[in-house]
Amino acid sequence: MTHEEYQRAAQHWQARDAAEARMDRARLSGAIEAYIRANNTCALATGAGSFVRCTPIEYAWHDGCFWMFSEGGEKFIGLEQNPNVCLAIYDRYDGFGNLKGMQVMGTAELIEPFSERYLAHAAFKQIPEAALRKLAEPMNLIRVQPSRIDFLNSDFRKEGFGSRQELVLQPEEGKTR
Repeated sequence: MTHEEYQRAAQHWQARDAAEARMDRARLSGAIEAYIRANNTCALATGAGSFVRCTPIEYAWHDGCFWMFSEGGEKFIGLEQNPNVCLAIYDRYDGFGNLKGMQVMGTAELIEPFSERYLAHAAFKQIPEAALRKLAEPMNLIRVQPSRIDFLNSDFRKEGFGSRQELVLQPEEGKTR
């Protein structure tokens, strides 16, 4: 493919989505929040230079961010060099008219082990501090602050909206609603 062909392919949905009915911010935020809370596993993509890693990982959602405990792994190669991440949450494919999935672009931050925020998340997850302190090495805690959420939900069509909706968040917003 030529550069122009790549560009045309990359922009395919922008023109189509521009003609679709958009949800108001509050309604979209509520739908996004509900979908995030209805799930607990995502695919977290990290990368730097020619290195890319996509890791299935459990998350918790609170304070407008995704929080993930991790023992380690190659995702940290990308996280060390590049805080920009993307995560995906999606339902099993069950036909073109039943699509549900979400892509979240954002910034990752590693939370200092046993800091106030670390312990607050452990309490949220109902993990006793004593259990975390017994580990040979502290669990890593990744916090992802979303900056853009693209939500594909075929059910939006039933409400008269385009099935693809985008929510752009400002860093100071901190929450989707």
